[in-house]
Amino acid sequence: MITHKNISLFFIFFLLLLFLLNLYTAINLWFFFAVIFIWIGINAFGSARISSNYHVKAFCSNPLEIEKKIALTFDDGPSVYTLEVLELLKKYNAKATFFCIGKNIETHPEILQKVISEGHLIGNHSYSHSKFFDFYNAKRITDELQKTDQLLEKFTSKKINFFRPPYGVTTPSIGRALKVTGHKVIGWNIRSLDGGTKNQELILNRIKKHVSPGGIVLLHDTGKHSVLVLEQFLQFLQQNKYQVVSIEELLNLKAYKD
Repeated sequence: MITHKNISLFFIFFLLLLFLLNLYTAINLWFFFAVIFIWIGINAFGSARISSNYHVKAFCSNPLEIEKKIALTFDDGPSVYTLEVLELLKKYNAKATFFCIGKNIETHPEILQKVISEGHLIGNHSYSHSKFFDFYNAKRITDELQKTDQLLEKFTSKKINFFRPPYGVTTPSIGRALKVTGHKVIGWNIRSLDGGTKNQELILNRIKKHVSPGGIVLLHDTGKHSVLVLEQFLQFLQQNKYQVVSIEELLNLKAYKD
C-alpha cells in the first residue's frame, strides 16, 4: 500500500540525492522547488481523497460484491430533517448508517434515539465538525472522537466502531488519533455533493450515474433538498432491483464493539 510514510521517505531520499549531486554538478535550484511542489501536491491529493488510503485505511465500497446491494450513509445529523429521512427509509424498507456530530447529538438526543430504535446504525463524525479539524493535532482529535463516542454510547451501550472524518479529509494527526481510539474509517465511492448544492436534479443524476453493486452513498440528513433527492433515489433503486443494506452487511464489519 502506498502511504504518506512511503512517499515521504522516497522524497527525502531523492532530495538528499539531488543535494549530493548538486555538490558536483550544476543542478538548477528550480528543479529542487519542482520536486518539493510535487511532494506537496501528492500529499494534498492523498489527504483530500479518502479512498486513497494515504494516511489511514478507509472502507469505501465492497468491490467484491456482485449482487445489487448498496449502502446509504448520512452525515452531519441528527437534525430535524433526520425525521423525514427516517420516514422515507421506513417506507422503502431500507437501512442506513448515520454519522453523527457530537454537538448535534446534544441538541437532538431524542432524534438519535429514534434513529437507533428504528434499526439504523450510527457512527462518529467528530464533535465539532470544525472547518479547522484537519489542522488539529492528534490529542485534540482524539479528545473529539472520545467525547462523541461517550455521547453515542449512552444510546448504544456499546463501543462505537465506525468513524468518518469531517469533509472526508485525512491527515497524519487523524491517523495517530485512530491508533488510540481504534475506530475503523468508513468512506464512500458515491458522493452526492448535496452539502454544496441544492440543485436536486444535479445531485440525483450524479449519484444515479455512479450506482453499482457494493457501493456506499454519501448523503446528508440536514436539508430539505436532500430529503427530496432521497425519495427519488430510493425509487430509482427500487425500479432497478437494488437492495439497500447496512454497512455491516455490505462490508462485513461490526458497527459496535461489546
